[in-house]
Amino acid sequence: MAIACAATVVALSAGGQRSARGDTDSVSLFNGRDLTGWKIPPGDNGHWRVVDGVIDYDAQSEAAGDKSLWSEHSFGDFVLSVDWRIKATPYTNPAVPIIRYDGTQKRDEAGREIHIAVPDSDSGIYLRGSSKSQVNIWCWPIGSGEVYGYRTDASMPASVRAGVTPRRNADHDIGAWNTFEITMRGDRLTVVLNGQEVIGNAGLPGVPVRGPIALQHHGEKKNGTWAAPPSLVQFRNISIKELP
Repeated sequence: MAIACAATVVALSAGGQRSARGDTDSVSLFNGRDLTGWKIPPGDNGHWRVVDGVIDYDAQSEAAGDKSLWSEHSFGDFVLSVDWRIKATPYTNPAVPIIRYDGTQKRDEAGREIHIAVPDSDSGIYLRGSSKSQVNIWCWPIGSGEVYGYRTDASMPASVRAGVTPRRNADHDIGAWNTFEITMRGDRLTVVLNGQEVIGNAGLPGVPVRGPIALQHHGEKKNGTWAAPPSLVQFRNISIKELP
């Protein structure tokens, strides 16, 4: 299917809305009313929902398998814009690494990775159907925008691992809205967060040529207590511009 045709299909599936950001070449992937255009995980039981015009998640989907929220349509090269915010951080992550800007992790005098405790919630944007090509949303000191699946892959060249590590922490405070502009062209990724480029033309070797987008589930409760950073997140103003 040609790019123009694909864009038309997306616009119709999302209610024919153009991007609220004023870009006439972008189409909305969220109509602000319901989850039309998205695949709700079977058995979710209402944990992915729309509240006051935003996609709201409580990290407690009851789906038996994958709990993330996937777009119905697949995309190749694109510019994706999305607002997101972390609602709360009830879990303290005891094992957050100190990440250098080259993607390596700081170690102590015995060669052991240094970990620190951080109040944490965790989500992200899966690109082209792959959890490995995920643009992270979390509370780590390195900042959101990291592609964790590539940075931590020891088989990747040092240049790739450095490229997917944020150049700066551009996150707003917990509870405040943030804006991603994510550009995928070929196997190259650029991420602008709140107007600051945090990932610039990074290579993602082996990334699929085309695939859907997902809003990530993360975390679980054990005996009523969070056992991992939960995806206590909201999303709004989701739009995409497909590139030729």
